[in-house]
Amino acid sequence: MYSVGHEKLSWHGHCLGAVLANAPDAVASHLSAGWIWGLLRSRPSGEFHVTAPTRRHSKPQFVVHRAVLPDEDRALVEGIAVTSLARTQLDLAARRTRAQVEKSLKRSEEHDELDLRALESILARCGNHPGRGPLRAALDIYVPDPTVTRSSVEREFRDLVRKAGLPTPSMNYAVAGYELDAYWPDARFAVELEVYETHGDRASFEADPVRHAELLLAGIEMIRVTGPRLKREPGTVIATVRTLLGQRRRQAA
Repeated sequence: MYSVGHEKLSWHGHCLGAVLANAPDAVASHLSAGWIWGLLRSRPSGEFHVTAPTRRHSKPQFVVHRAVLPDEDRALVEGIAVTSLARTQLDLAARRTRAQVEKSLKRSEEHDELDLRALESILARCGNHPGRGPLRAALDIYVPDPTVTRSSVEREFRDLVRKAGLPTPSMNYAVAGYELDAYWPDARFAVELEVYETHGDRASFEADPVRHAELLLAGIEMIRVTGPRLKREPGTVIATVRTLLGQRRRQAA
């Protein structure tokens, strides 16, 4: 695999390379597709996952799954052929805990991408796929919230930042193996935007210290702001962001 003009190939570049190495008709899938679709909070380490219609040997760089996918189970995201969001949910459900499956549904809803019709369609035709039972169970107890989405919180935060005359952050920025909700690259400062006051599951709670520690090691400072707090105290939130952003930019100068 060659990268012309770049000393180091990005994660997306390596993923695209794994797909092309198994062409034609191969797609990124499983954990790799989960990161591309934004279902995972941290970028998967290790091999890239690819699904292809014919049997091929896995290599140290990637794992090949065999499946013949109809057109509705395929998509193109950021130039990479990938399993559809519904198919990705199904594949991930076979390998994750029930809490993780429910969390991935919530992530889809927060990004305004939860398509219950597509999920029901794939469950009806997936046969004995090992993800069918876990995904069905998660959907049966899942209650979508029609009023609050991650995108609405992101829009509100971005609008407040602009009205305050602060530099507009990059949204959903991938760096150091994580997706940061709002990030100022020049200051290496980030804001994590949570829809709810609490995380709602133990896995997310326990992952927070690790996430913050790894970002600090990468030289990135991050604070957490919830949607309810943003509505209650917009002035206080923006004042805090202004102060910390200013400090970080002075340190970087």
